[in-house]
Amino acid sequence: MPDEAPEVTVLIACYNEAPVIGEVVRAASRAVPSVEVLVVDDGSDDGTDRVAAAAGARVLRLPINGGKGAAIRSAISEVRGKSVVLIDGDGQDDPAEMPALLAPLGAGADLVVGSRFLGRFEPGAITPVNHWGNRFLTGVINALFPTSLTDTQAGFKALRTTTLRSVRLTADRFDIEVDLLLGVLCAGGRVVEVPVRRAARAHGDSHLDSFRDGLRIFRRILGRRFGR
Repeated sequence: MPDEAPEVTVLIACYNEAPVIGEVVRAASRAVPSVEVLVVDDGSDDGTDRVAAAAGARVLRLPINGGKGAAIRSAISEVRGKSVVLIDGDGQDDPAEMPALLAPLGAGADLVVGSRFLGRFEPGAITPVNHWGNRFLTGVINALFPTSLTDTQAGFKALRTTTLRSVRLTADRFDIEVDLLLGVLCAGGRVVEVPVRRAARAHGDSHLDSFRDGLRIFRRILGRRFGR
């Protein structure tokens, strides 16, 4: 007989995070009951897939690095839980905060965003360029859409699996955050923010290109608002 489906799937798209992914998987596994951890290894060459599997994750390994958005989209059909938590695999988000993200779903929220601006950034958790870039892009979204959010680029999110599958996502890179957010908003969904903590990276550097990815995100926002 097949295993009973879990209540929550924790979906982690990551690239070359072998030194930290094991602890992220273990922490996510104990954060809530009835949970599975699904790691999408986006073409890593450092053994990320092996470390994640050894820590208890179900692993989907992609042959080449296609970007965070492409990795997330490739795994949507693999999700088994009724709800999904999206969390980064770099150890900067705290899986222990997952219950706070899941709770508003039971009260009617369609998407819950872990806001680092409502919560806090630990020293070294974000560069000044990315901080103000996030502020700018969030201001653009609030001006163009009927919302008043504080952190539109956050990767720590929760939503029902049916909602995730109902949104047409096309982003390949870090613009997946606004692709999902604006997809839910444009469908009339209710978006709620909860405060979370963001730690500094314990390993390596961010794969975000502030200028190129920032421009890509800006163009996607305009595309969602005015059409292409």
